[in-house]
Amino acid sequence: MIDPSRISARITTLRLVMKQHGVAACLLPSSDPHLSEYLPEHWQGRQWFSGFTGSMGTLIVTNDFAGVWADSRYWQQAEKELAGTGIALMKINSGASTQHVEWLAQNVGRGSTVTVDGAVFGLEAAKNLTAALEEAGVQLRTDMDLISGAWPERPGLPNAPVYEHCAPYASAPRAEKFVQLRTTMARFGAQWHWLSTLDDIAWLFNLRGADVSYNPVFLAHALIGMDRATLFVGAGKIDSALTARLMLDGIEVADYAQALPALAGLPPGSRILIDPRRITLGTANAIAKGIERVEQMNPTTLAKSQKTANEIGNWRQAMEQDGAALCEFFAWLEGALTAGETISEILIDEKITTARARRPNFVCPSFGTIAGWNGNGAMPHYHATPESHAIIKGDGLLLIDSGGQYLGGTTDITRTIAVGNLLPQQRTDCTLVLKGMLQLAMAVFPVGTLGPTLDILARAPIWASGVNYGHGTGHGVGYFLNVHEGPQTISPQTQPAPTTTMLAGMVTSDEPGIYRPDQWGVRIENLLLTVPAATTEFGEFLRFETLTLCPIDVRCINVSMLTAPERDAFNAYHAEVRRRLAPLVDGAALDWLNRATAAI
Repeated sequence: MIDPSRISARITTLRLVMKQHGVAACLLPSSDPHLSEYLPEHWQGRQWFSGFTGSMGTLIVTNDFAGVWADSRYWQQAEKELAGTGIALMKINSGASTQHVEWLAQNVGRGSTVTVDGAVFGLEAAKNLTAALEEAGVQLRTDMDLISGAWPERPGLPNAPVYEHCAPYASAPRAEKFVQLRTTMARFGAQWHWLSTLDDIAWLFNLRGADVSYNPVFLAHALIGMDRATLFVGAGKIDSALTARLMLDGIEVADYAQALPALAGLPPGSRILIDPRRITLGTANAIAKGIERVEQMNPTTLAKSQKTANEIGNWRQAMEQDGAALCEFFAWLEGALTAGETISEILIDEKITTARARRPNFVCPSFGTIAGWNGNGAMPHYHATPESHAIIKGDGLLLIDSGGQYLGGTTDITRTIAVGNLLPQQRTDCTLVLKGMLQLAMAVFPVGTLGPTLDILARAPIWASGVNYGHGTGHGVGYFLNVHEGPQTISPQTQPAPTTTMLAGMVTSDEPGIYRPDQWGVRIENLLLTVPAATTEFGEFLRFETLTLCPIDVRCINVSMLTAPERDAFNAYHAEVRRRLAPLVDGAALDWLNRATAAI
């Protein structure tokens, strides 16, 4: 954690810059020109000025107030990190909340000016903020980047090289993807399409990079025409050989800084397809007035969410390797605990990453490992640091949420582990979470079902005990891409809409939880593949195939609380885990696997 006095000094400097520009309030979102969830350091202004390290949150600074708006996933974390800084934690129900907009409209005086950098502010968010402030008589300026003047040592842009995602792991040739995209463009009557979202670009161009921690993407924009395309990327990031191969597919490589000028230079009378939820205000403002906008979801967002047979086959193999790595890790953990070794949350992160790194086609973790002992596990997005971490000792629950990036897939798994003797309430909580996870995994539902409507299946057993959790139950997962991917989601915070429809080929997490502040946290997470179930006189139905392969700790479970179908599903899952992983492990790992998957 940063010294609170340093954070206070940074806020003071920002206020001086605000005063110089006649600004009453400055809004710093967690965002970049690509509306990424995980940001390069250059755009981590909200974190730098506030000291709050959560991946989601909004900082607002006025002359006499500073506050971070964050949802329940981060409340405990934010309270600790903001303590002593003078920055208030403003609690909201979900990351989609607009309470900060309402606060600005009510607390900034009429005739005053609010500023936010339009280059990193979403187009839809800008429309909502503008409307609210106009009604309150407040001016919004989006043409200034104030944080540069208050952040003297701001990091530059990342410059990791870009590389090709090749067969047999690439889902399809670039040329095939472009044909599919241009067919959709033609259907909308658009001659041009603009892409800023990094995972869409990486998927479409069959390229990967390392500009964003844990996500194999690279900073770029793309302008796609009906017979050519331009990829705007930092100079020197794509070598001459890859540039030549891209040219064979009608793709020109240009400098990252030339993206908006190229967008502004489109021929008058053209029609351009843009996604209003995936483009910033600054980028949209670069489109000349004579250009007609067609506002639709990026076609690539839906296309990449429906995994091909090739991708699914590769993903199943990646899951087997990942599961084998976890068997080795958990066998080590069991032995180390039995021997009384000193085990820290930091060491758990190191050991689990090392185990994955020994597996074929492993690239890197898919996010920062969450290893939370007892009370730390009650913070859904907790991260141990060298300065602040726990030692696993005594009795309790150890929550481990981790994942890996493989050339053939992305993994994301959470297991809650019993250490020593558990309290009855701990076992009850673990069993309720397991019941919720199983209920969603066993679901059969009609084609056309919206993802948010499935959320209640996982919550029902937990609600029945008067308990709830503040995060969504499921998020989409990319194929060797971002661990969080749309458009589908299983969450009560998401408004059900056609774009959230569950479709065959989608991979989605299943991760209900229970969190008791300062006591313990429970989460069990598997990844699910949506597959066809049956066709009857009532229509077509879908179900889930569980992709994740790793035992669930039976010691945490009160078996008497499970129904017969839940117990059968649990045993069937463990039998499949044992069948698939046993050929890939030996010695202590195989012994642990056999014990951990014994039928209940």
